[in-house]
Amino acid sequence: MNAFTQRNSRDERGSGERGTPEPRYLIVGRVLRPHGVRGEVKVEVITGFPDRLALHEVFYLAHPRTAHDVRAYAVERVRVQGDTALVKFEDFSSRDDVETLRGMLIQVPIEKAAPLEEGQYFQYQIVGLSVVTDSGEALGQVTDVLETGANDVYVVIGPYGEVLLPAIEQVVREIDLPAQRMVVHLLPGLLNEGEP
Repeated sequence: MNAFTQRNSRDERGSGERGTPEPRYLIVGRVLRPHGVRGEVKVEVITGFPDRLALHEVFYLAHPRTAHDVRAYAVERVRVQGDTALVKFEDFSSRDDVETLRGMLIQVPIEKAAPLEEGQYFQYQIVGLSVVTDSGEALGQVTDVLETGANDVYVVIGPYGEVLLPAIEQVVREIDLPAQRMVVHLLPGLLNEGEP
């Protein structure tokens, strides 16, 4: 986990409409397929805190295309196995029962999310921030967060086109969520040469 965004290539991303300051739910997994014949599902873990999955009594599922249509499912048990988990929901007792859950996003209410340490942020908090250099030059707005093996990379679109900024302390100097602003120091080679 790096110093700026909570993730481990499996981030808790917000589900909700774009432009909403804070989503109601955070995505922690995605149902891959049924597992066995007794109603379990294999889940791709999409959180930096997989051990916390077993603490939830209810998961909120939604189809990726209709994220606003969220339904509560009582959890019987969760077994985390590396990057995946086996989840058994109450009232699902066969492979056929859980087949309908394939591809669904597994979410938890944001108020039940793992607390982040100081200087860490969820990706939904970073996307949309205005980016300026430490000398005051506007670079644009963060439109995406790319997950790499070493650190996240913030995609900024603005007068220089697309600028890729590594989420490292040498580059990201300040994140001010109330002001919706990120201050960065440009290392050589980060900015496209030429005029904006």
